Amino acid sequence: MNSIFARGGKVRRVARPKSGAAAVARAFLVFTFLPSATSFGAQRGADANAEFKRVSSELSAARLGGAEENAAQLERALTYLDSVALSILAASGSVSPDLDRGNQRLAGLVSHTPPVGENYHLVKIGGSSPVYALVANFGLGGPAAIRIYAGVAGHFALAAKIDHTSEKNFLDSDIELVSVSRSEPVFVTVSGRTDDLSTGLFSAWRFDGNRAVALWSSDLLQQSSYEADDNGFRLAYCSQVDEDRPSQCLKMSQDRYQFQDGKWKRIESTDLPPPNSPAK
Repeated sequence: MNSIFARGGKVRRVARPKSGAAAVARAFLVFTFLPSATSFGAQRGADANAEFKRVSSELSAARLGGAEENAAQLERALTYLDSVALSILAASGSVSPDLDRGNQRLAGLVSHTPPVGENYHLVKIGGSSPVYALVANFGLGGPAAIRIYAGVAGHFALAAKIDHTSEKNFLDSDIELVSVSRSEPVFVTVSGRTDDLSTGLFSAWRFDGNRAVALWSSDLLQQSSYEADDNGFRLAYCSQVDEDRPSQCLKMSQDRYQFQDGKWKRIESTDLPPPNSPAK
């Protein structure tokens, strides 16, 4: 069970969208292929991959063991992932990147066997300009981070990042990323959902060309599930927990969200039968 979510207490209903949330990333960061960025020290190729695996394994072990996190080592590992991701995005030239092949390459960087909670993969974000995100999970329980790359075909750079250093309230544990708009670079991050009750935290973001801007964030929601399509982002969760038995849900709800007129909006909310209730 993920220790981050292994705690008692109430799990509250999803919060309404919050305006004016702090932006996550600082000004546009230009990434260049320097030797220190593409390798660990003077190491290259297989040696650099092995060193990355060692560092990523230590990061995960430190988090699970409750030890103080080494911010420098985390940034070192993320910088190496930047170099790999950018080489994947640049390899196609003017053609759209082959994400399937690129993600196979990233999958080769996992340090755990089996890679429980550890994964690295690229996701295309919507919008008129090409934008891609790297989702980095260093192991069950974290740490985790998101890197956003923007530019033109064949020429991308690190444009923004989402992690617990740049955004103090960001839950960097077992992250998933879902693109929720074809026309806008809007996406939802999902944190957690690895405990027995699928307890997760959901946040909506928009990449404005220079940074990732937080649009909305939910409370911690148990019995959560989600899906996204052209009709929006649908989030199901337990909206009424049994006070005497916190693991039991008395009422489920489903909210549908869309990005409209420059804002993240809850379009509708419907009640669902509680889990394991008899069909009528």
